[in-house]
Amino acid sequence: MRFDYDIIVIGAGHAGCEAACAAARLGSRTLLITMDMNKIAQMSCNPAVGGIAKGQIVREIDALGGQMGMVTDRAAIQFRMLNRSKGPAMWSPRAQADRTRFIAEWRAVIENTDNLFMWQDSVTGLEITDGTVTGVTTSLGVKFRARAVVLTAGTFLNGLMHIGRVMIPGGRISEPASHGLTEQLRQLGFETARMKTGTPVRIDARSIHFEDTEIQEGDNDFHKFSFMPGVKRSLRQRPCWILYTNPEVHEVLRAGLPDSPLYNGQIRSIGPRYCPSIETKIVTFAEKTQHQLFLEPEGENTQEFYLNGFSSSLPLDIQFKALQKIPALRDVQIYRPGYAIEYDFFDPTQLVHTLETKLIANLFFAGQVNGTTGYEEAAGQGLIAGINAHQKINGLEPFVLGRDEAYIGVLIDDLVTKGVDEPYRMFTSRAEYRILLRQDDADMRLTERAYRLGLATRERYDLMVAKRDQRDAIIDFAKEFSIKASIINPALESLGTAPLKQGVKLYDLILRPQLDISKLSEIVPHLKQFLETVEDERRNEIVEAAEILIKYQGYIDRERVIADKIRRLESVRLKGKVVYNDIKSLSTEARQKLTRIDPETIAQASRIPGISPSDINILLLLLGR
Repeated sequence: MRFDYDIIVIGAGHAGCEAACAAARLGSRTLLITMDMNKIAQMSCNPAVGGIAKGQIVREIDALGGQMGMVTDRAAIQFRMLNRSKGPAMWSPRAQADRTRFIAEWRAVIENTDNLFMWQDSVTGLEITDGTVTGVTTSLGVKFRARAVVLTAGTFLNGLMHIGRVMIPGGRISEPASHGLTEQLRQLGFETARMKTGTPVRIDARSIHFEDTEIQEGDNDFHKFSFMPGVKRSLRQRPCWILYTNPEVHEVLRAGLPDSPLYNGQIRSIGPRYCPSIETKIVTFAEKTQHQLFLEPEGENTQEFYLNGFSSSLPLDIQFKALQKIPALRDVQIYRPGYAIEYDFFDPTQLVHTLETKLIANLFFAGQVNGTTGYEEAAGQGLIAGINAHQKINGLEPFVLGRDEAYIGVLIDDLVTKGVDEPYRMFTSRAEYRILLRQDDADMRLTERAYRLGLATRERYDLMVAKRDQRDAIIDFAKEFSIKASIINPALESLGTAPLKQGVKLYDLILRPQLDISKLSEIVPHLKQFLETVEDERRNEIVEAAEILIKYQGYIDRERVIADKIRRLESVRLKGKVVYNDIKSLSTEARQKLTRIDPETIAQASRIPGISPSDINILLLLLGR
């Protein structure tokens, strides 16, 4: 066995798996080190991928040649497109996954990726030579050499779990914590702090009264995560179920607050504001008499259910009594209680946009160690870190996504520019160009870049080009084909839209909110015939892409103009050109923050909290702009 590698990835969670696959597929000899090879890409919390803004990230990962989208499609037991009542900028795919199948699919990917190897062990330290990482040491006493290291340790760095007053060291239930790395990195000058996350109780479905819940079926259409047509959902599809807490539940929970680690001083770390525990909900929203919960199956055939919305670190007896007050759970049997977990993270402003650390060369951080929460945010970071580790050691150009190119670009720019004061979760509201960053066109935005990089395959690139050509052909047909009023008016009136006073182009009819290409194809024979020329397997996807561009082109063009104006500031280089502490006309806060973050460009400097427009004007004057 060899002990030297190009790249070592520490941790086989969602960030680690994407990082290792990307580096290996680009040609780097890569070692993925994990404490348990049977739990790679473990879905530690809910058995689902995607959701609001998170689903867009998964589509971007897939468009770039990453694996999460394909793995999720093959493991999915329910798929839903969220926010369909809103505009396409808000549409967000989400899938329930079979937890065991998800791991198996990821394991198959890793074991069949050239240049990628695995080692089961715990990393206890980094080898550093002259300010550059050169390898790692493990608990088994093995020393592996590497030209770059990607740290993706998730919640395992000094992880500590809480169930009431019971505290158990570990990174996940029944899994040990990782010790040594935080202490070493702190000695090297890294700023570190603690964060908290949590997970709900797991319930035996045989004890649930489903007749007292509301069923929530999945979608049964063409939507999925991967842009690759051969990847399909093959597992039995299962519904989720909606239920609610009530005043009796809240009364039990309030009685347990004195023993809650969140309120008795036991936990002092930063928790997620947007995914709070049930005890936080009843305190923060004391006026509410109920909170919505979701029963989500953990797999295709298992009886294990996840109670989404009921994260808790309260004592076991309090959790159990509160659950029994919910009618559907009056006879509840549980597999394990909910728990909170505290873990170490590193201030992400200590990174550059490639996710390389500023203090140690060739050392990259990705995932929850950067203060984020969520599988999707972790996987997106892992993909970028793996790509850039390969690029760095081979003297190639860094791979960075702009805020107008991808949600992943927004995520990373937010982290390295603004830092975090709570676990970072992606939302559509964080993206100022969300009309440009729709889930339907992630391949159009990113696949060509990934193909030029060498990560996306020629097959994926050719599929994207063929889709683009067929999409544009539909738009051109709509612009050129004329509709006569006398022929179409009876059908238009039956569809509840105003009749025409004169002939128009088909394009103008598609613009009407009451109409779409599918409806029009039923009443315009020439359109139906034309659509039959579009490849059958992806026809619905291509037609939807064309329709979105037709209906929203004005909004898209307007946002593109704004993005291009801001992008010009991205070209004004700032790093290394100014000694901020010498510029007395800058505010004290600006001097301190600019010195600490050392932004690459004027545009990045403008996004640092506390940097005012007048500060930016001063910098532009100094640069002669």
